[in-house]
Amino acid sequence: MPRVFTRTIEIPPEVIDVNGHVNNLAYLQWMQEAAIAHSAAQGWPVERYLEAGAVWVVRSHSIEYLAPAFKGDVLTLLTWVTGFKRFRSPRRYLFWRERDGVVIARAETLWVFVHASSGRPTAIPPELQQAFLLVPPEEDVLETFLHASRAERGGAGQV
Repeated sequence: MPRVFTRTIEIPPEVIDVNGHVNNLAYLQWMQEAAIAHSAAQGWPVERYLEAGAVWVVRSHSIEYLAPAFKGDVLTLLTWVTGFKRFRSPRRYLFWRERDGVVIARAETLWVFVHASSGRPTAIPPELQQAFLLVPPEEDVLETFLHASRAERGGAGQV
């Protein structure tokens, strides 16, 4: 069970805005897709939530754009869960461009668990919480990711 879920994104031309870089809406779309994919990888695909009669909805998004990304860039999107409260869970994201080691953006979404029919908050069940290994908010996830990647390749930094 991975603590940090990763996806590779090759920037397509249709997400480029009038300024010549990735439109902010693309980041939101990628964040949502990564959260859904991470959940499915942990045994909680959309269908399982619907069977349980509950779903996640967004309470808030926060994105800090640090550098622009351009058509053809390849980004690694990392996402992880930092905790659970009764009805809510914060999830963080990091967009990283490997070719030059630049962090493009950092983000967080506050997800709220609700009844599918009423939209009212409902308690996050223990079996759902146990499906995710939490990452402490203070952890440098990029450094952890890079260290693990080097170890997988048998390079420097192997523990």
